[in-house]
Amino acid sequence: MTIQFTPTVAEPAQPATAPPSRLAGWALLAGVVVFVGWVAANARMGAVAERIKNPDVTGAPRPVEPLFGFDHWITLHQIGTVLMMVTLVTVCVIGWRRYPRHPILLMTLVMTLLIWQDPIMNWAPYAVYNPQLWHWPETWPLFSLSPTVEPFIVIGYATFYMFPFFPAVWLLRRVQARRPVESFVWTHPLLALSGLMLVIGFVFDAMLETFLVRTQLYIYSQVIPFGSFATGQPHQFPLIWESLLVCTVMIPAGVLLYRDDTGRTQAEKLAQKIRYFRVRPALGTFAVMFLVINAAYLFLYGGGFALIRASGAATSVACPYPFPEAKVYDPQRFYEEAGQPGPYFPGIWSEFMTAHPAVDVPADGGRCAPGSSGG
Repeated sequence: MTIQFTPTVAEPAQPATAPPSRLAGWALLAGVVVFVGWVAANARMGAVAERIKNPDVTGAPRPVEPLFGFDHWITLHQIGTVLMMVTLVTVCVIGWRRYPRHPILLMTLVMTLLIWQDPIMNWAPYAVYNPQLWHWPETWPLFSLSPTVEPFIVIGYATFYMFPFFPAVWLLRRVQARRPVESFVWTHPLLALSGLMLVIGFVFDAMLETFLVRTQLYIYSQVIPFGSFATGQPHQFPLIWESLLVCTVMIPAGVLLYRDDTGRTQAEKLAQKIRYFRVRPALGTFAVMFLVINAAYLFLYGGGFALIRASGAATSVACPYPFPEAKVYDPQRFYEEAGQPGPYFPGIWSEFMTAHPAVDVPADGGRCAPGSSGG
């Protein structure tokens, strides 16, 4: 009997392929690089568009001395923004690798995406940004809603709106550790957390924004005299109104991130109530966060200031107007009434939810007129 051996032919080696997660990561990185390049290609500085540019002024003279007489605050703010974003992205990437789909990382993404509403939220409270900031083209439809320019600096929203949660939840845990389980902090932890965030958020916002307006990063061109700080000055600030209304975004963010004794956040628990998200928990958590935070920002914060606009109660103007290279943003002619030199422009949506009370334009002079005691 003859035994024949058939040689075994080795299968050709299959080319190694990267796992889908790694390919998705590289695709995301490539998308970020392309987006950053596109932003850089469209970035502007100064009052460029005819819609806001004051043709009678060359350069960027400042009629008001900035904080401490330091003329380079804007440069520091913009460098700080770049450093902050590099740090934030690095922390998020490292955090995602170690704790994929962590609720805090998802909330960070939601807060960053919230910037799509920022032009509306500059329009509502009369927030006029310094035209010398790096900004989007003033003529692009969404960004043109801002009174002057829509800057890139607002990309750091996450660090602002999420900050109060961390000291608040730390304090809550400390108090709970010292109180019996029948106490208010245990039976109503979300209310207790909300109260802590209201206090911390109010103080944090008041301190931060009064500093920023003094450095001429932006101004509130019109405020309600009652409850506002430094009324009538270039650095006036709607203290009660702004610092309370920003908490309407901070508090929902903190509540959604709160973990109860089940170990799940409130956002995760809400997402599990929807059948579609039960097998997609991360997507569900993100969707709940996105919808709640965007609704709070649009209807509570933005809606609150829109009502102020509609009432015509924001009658105090910031004099003198600190950005003369741009036309004076004057949707209700209060600047003109106060004697602030023009040219003026009403901005986009000047007729939408904006009261136009009758004003008496002075024949000469006024509180904001050059050389006057109020200007």
